[in-house]
Amino acid sequence: MKNNILLFTLVIFLLISCEKTDFYKIEGETQGTTYHMIFEGEQKNLKFSVDSILRAFDMSLSTYEPNSIISKINKGNKVELDEYFKQMFYKAKEVTEKSDGAFDITVGPLINAYGFGYGKAKSVIDSSLIDSLLCYVGMDKVKIENNYLVKDNMNIKLSGNAIAQGQAVDVITKYFDKIGIKNYMVEIGGELKVKGLKYGTKWRVGIDKPIEGSNIAGQELQSILAITNIAMATSGNYRKFYVKDGKKYSHSIDPKTGYPSCQNLLSATILAEDCMSADAYATACMVSGLEKSIEMIEADPKLDAYFVYSDKSTGEMKVYFSKAVGDMIIE
Repeated sequence: MKNNILLFTLVIFLLISCEKTDFYKIEGETQGTTYHMIFEGEQKNLKFSVDSILRAFDMSLSTYEPNSIISKINKGNKVELDEYFKQMFYKAKEVTEKSDGAFDITVGPLINAYGFGYGKAKSVIDSSLIDSLLCYVGMDKVKIENNYLVKDNMNIKLSGNAIAQGQAVDVITKYFDKIGIKNYMVEIGGELKVKGLKYGTKWRVGIDKPIEGSNIAGQELQSILAITNIAMATSGNYRKFYVKDGKKYSHSIDPKTGYPSCQNLLSATILAEDCMSADAYATACMVSGLEKSIEMIEADPKLDAYFVYSDKSTGEMKVYFSKAVGDMIIE
C-alpha cells in the first residue's frame, strides 16, 4: 500500500514539474531595428536559426540591403520573385483596396524625398516636386506576371517598410509553430504576435502614450492589454518626424496627395490574426484619420483597434477602442 502511495505521489510531482517549464528570451537586430522573443522551453541554437531566417527575409524585402529583391526591382533590374515578396505584394494590394488607397507600397519615391527611406531628404519639397513624384505612385501601376514584377514606369519604387516588419513576425511565429513552441511572444520593431499563455496567464502588452518626441518604448503607457493568440501593431507620428524651416514632416505619407497626412489621430493600434495585416492597417489608419479608420475597422470582423486621438474642439487626448479590445484592457 505504501509503495502505491509513493508511486502516486511521484507521478503527481512529475506532472506538476512538467507543467512548470521555464521561459527563455533571445534578442537581436534586424531591418534597422531590434527584436525580442520570449518562449517556453529551452531551444538549442534558436537565435542562430532566427537570425538566419531574418537574414533571408531581408534579402527579399529590405530596402536597406542593396542586393535584396526589392532593392534590385527599385533599381530597374529584372529579378525573379520569391514567396516572401509575393506574399507581401498581394497583402499590400488587398489593404490598398480596402483602405481606399490610404495604404500603398508604391510611395517609395515620396518616402525617399522626405528622407524616411534610404538617402537624404530633398533640399526643397514643393508642389512641383510632389506632383512629379505622384506620377509614379499607385498600385495600379505594378503587377506580377510570370513570377516577375512588371512596372508601368522604371521610376516606380516600392517601400515595404509599413508591412515588412509585421510580415517578419509572422515568418518567425510560423517557424516557432513548426518546431513545437506552444507559448511565445515575438516582437520586431514594436510589432508583435503572441500565442498561448505565460505562466498560465495571458500576455500583457503595453500601448505607448503618444508623447511627441519620445523615442523610448514603454516610457509612459496609455493602456495595458491582456492578449493571447493574436497579432498587434502600432503606428504613430509622435516619433518618426522631423522639423524643417518650422514645418513638421511626419512619416505617414498620404499616397493620394503626396504630403504627410494631417489628421487628429495620434496613434493607431491594430489587432488581427496575422501581424502583416495589423502592420499595414495601422499605417492605413494613420493616413485615413479617425472617422474613416473606425468605419474601416467596423467593416472588417477580423480587425480590432485602439486609437488615441486629439479632440478637434478641445485638443484633449481621447481614446476609441473596439468592443473586443475593451474586454482586453486591464489597466
